[in-house]
Amino acid sequence: MPEIFEPVTLGKLQLPSRLLMAPMTRSRASADGVVTALTAEYYRQRAGAGLIISESIQPSVIGQGYLLTPGLHTDDQVEGWRAVTGAVHERGGRIVAQLTHTGRIGHPVLYPNGELPVAPSAVASGEQLFSLDGMLDHPVPRALTTEDIHTTVADFAAAAGNAIDAGFDGVEIHGANGFLIHQFLADNTNLRTDGYGGPVANRIRFAVEVVTAVADRIGAERTGIRLSPGNPFNNIREADPAPVYLALLAALAGQGLAYVHLIEGGDRELTRRLRAAWPGALVLNPHPSAKAYPASPESAVEAIESGVADAVALATLWLANPDLDVRIRAGGPYNTADPATFYGGDHTGYTDYPALGQGGSE
Repeated sequence: MPEIFEPVTLGKLQLPSRLLMAPMTRSRASADGVVTALTAEYYRQRAGAGLIISESIQPSVIGQGYLLTPGLHTDDQVEGWRAVTGAVHERGGRIVAQLTHTGRIGHPVLYPNGELPVAPSAVASGEQLFSLDGMLDHPVPRALTTEDIHTTVADFAAAAGNAIDAGFDGVEIHGANGFLIHQFLADNTNLRTDGYGGPVANRIRFAVEVVTAVADRIGAERTGIRLSPGNPFNNIREADPAPVYLALLAALAGQGLAYVHLIEGGDRELTRRLRAAWPGALVLNPHPSAKAYPASPESAVEAIESGVADAVALATLWLANPDLDVRIRAGGPYNTADPATFYGGDHTGYTDYPALGQGGSE
């Protein structure tokens, strides 16, 4: 079986290793959703990853769900990302943009006209938004009309085109973690009775339409999708995820996508079933058991060497270790991440984690 530092091809992406950097929201963009020079430095430091998958990027104004997250739907946002992709490429790295519409995980305070967030159905998340005025309950979202759905699909495609214009090597569509695409897939968030709700074939339809539109715009070989079967994040319920995700993979199998990225939820048997059903490359954020959080170097190596994944994506370890590739080769040690600096702020806990040999490892 291949090893973690052997090359791998994901669609049009020729990667020097199978060790990828998973997407992580850091909430350090401007109020207009424009990334800064600090963001360029953050990603430049981590260009040793076989592939960087960016933090969540909203494809439209209404797609935003958190403060200070970046977008890819204005000229200024595209220009800001050009500095990031340029910095990564100068170091020989590769980076794709993760496009994320958060759906009901949003709030009127995030939108210029104070409108409601949108979702497949008018079902509140029960969660809250961290705002400058304290914690705010998510409201009951507005259910998308069929016309709204078509507009949203077009927003994803337009943002994907902007991503390529900004210098990204491809796009990952976020269909996981309780955000909009996941809301269409899940039992408790999709109560629709039209062609986008009810039977599994209908509930996967929005995901397939988004993927198809993005692939048509930028090429399937530059397009991936992230999924999290059974993940309860953001109050999602999926009583029996296997039939839904097996049907979704079957519907996507003929498109020639670069990869599918699974967030494993402690169910290795389900991972194996999905792996067997998917004919293309599989990227895994590996959590082989309920106790295996966050994903470790050992679980990453095991996933590759056992053949359950073609590549692995780690998150928290990359956050705290800009040279994670070097550290894994050396067997550690690893910096410890500081959760107090995960979201928002300045360079502290963002670009100041030391590389191996610079001190500070624990």
